[in-house]
Amino acid sequence: MKLNITLFGALPFRRVSKTAKRQRRTHLKKTAPTTTTCSNCGAVVAPHRACTKCGYYKGKETLKVNKEETK
Repeated sequence: MKLNITLFGALPFRRVSKTAKRQRRTHLKKTAPTTTTCSNCGAVVAPHRACTKCGYYKGKETLKVNKEETK
C-alpha cells in the first residue's frame, strides 16, 4: 500500500525547542501606556493630548469643557 504524502500537509521538519520558541517571543511583551500630568489641573493624560478634565494643552485652553458639579 502506498502512502499519499499530500494527506499530511505541511509539517515542521523538527520540533522547535523551548529556547528557540522563547527567543522568538521575547518581542511580544505588553507595555504600559505612557502618561503625563496636566500642567493646569494635574490629571493623568496621554502625551501631546489636551486634558479631558480641564481642556488645557501647553498652558492654553483648547477645549471647552462643561464643568458639572456633583453633589
